[in-house]
Amino acid sequence: MNDSSGPDRPTPEHRRPAGVDDATVKALGSLSEALEATEQARGDLYAFHRLTGTADLTLGRAVEELRAAGHDDIADELDEVLVGRNVLQGRWTFQIVEEYDDGYYATFRRLEERARSRLAGGRRHLHEAEMKEDRRTAGAAHHEAAPPG
Repeated sequence: MNDSSGPDRPTPEHRRPAGVDDATVKALGSLSEALEATEQARGDLYAFHRLTGTADLTLGRAVEELRAAGHDDIADELDEVLVGRNVLQGRWTFQIVEEYDDGYYATFRRLEERARSRLAGGRRHLHEAEMKEDRRTAGAAHHEAAPPG
């Protein structure tokens, strides 16, 4: 455990501002954890977007290959019913991503940043920084408080 009094200390942006209590640091940590889950969900949404687009392009190739193989009836049905189809009513996946980004995601990020600004001077990951201080071995190799420099 580190006593945080020597030169091996967290950088100022990872130290708790004066007057910020444990409950606030804990709550901001939970808010950060929720935002991180939202970031992961956003990444999964983008993966869904890319995979669905890839599937549609590959389906188009399959339709061409079915036509070339003489299976026009099957190719026609796939082309008319599935190629280029909306994945949700009126939406391709890019529209879903845009709506998510501009609505829920942007609102979440804005409110998380506002809470950090009001409660902790905008500092990020205070809970994790304090957890690191509690868990690391001060002075030991690979347990430094911050990168060199």
